[in-house]
Amino acid sequence: MSAIATLPASVAAPTPSTTANGLHRWKWTREQYYKLGELGFFQDKRVELIFGEIIEMSPINWPHVVGCRKTAVLLERAFAGIGWVGRAEPIDLGESDPQPDVAVLAGRFEDYTDHPKTALLIVEVSHTTFDTDSTIKAELYATANILEYWVLDLEHRQLHVFRDPQPLPARLGATAYRTHTILEPTDCVTPLAAPTMSMLVSELLP
Repeated sequence: MSAIATLPASVAAPTPSTTANGLHRWKWTREQYYKLGELGFFQDKRVELIFGEIIEMSPINWPHVVGCRKTAVLLERAFAGIGWVGRAEPIDLGESDPQPDVAVLAGRFEDYTDHPKTALLIVEVSHTTFDTDSTIKAELYATANILEYWVLDLEHRQLHVFRDPQPLPARLGATAYRTHTILEPTDCVTPLAAPTMSMLVSELLP
């Protein structure tokens, strides 16, 4: 990353690692990531920190906007009195600082003096990012013990529901969701943390 060569003295150098093909990969802490942001390294770019790597996010198209808004509105109704809904706002997951499209957080917004560290439910709305959202992001949220994670697949008009995070065999050093259910537009979904509420998948879709 070009930023490494121009790091100011106030930002410690990232931790390097080597990939299987011999290329270097640089790991950043949340503190380094936020310092770089304050110094203008990400000007005019949308980025997030995933497993210590700074990832540039895709442009937002209109179907994505509509899917995010419809999902957030429905979840606000479902979780009234239980939690509040964040939209594309950072969550502190240790070495990661993702900005999920929609997240349901316990309690009230006013109770938080810093970034949330967990969520009742996270939703990523996918148009061109399904592969990443259903693999890397699923591993990220399972590792953070987010009990329920949804991927709204706009291209195929499906909702992927991931639940029950469990560590994989020790030698793999990872965590994954044990259940993965694919729902069609005519199917209903009920959030684990709001068991009395049910909604049609079609209500989430643009």
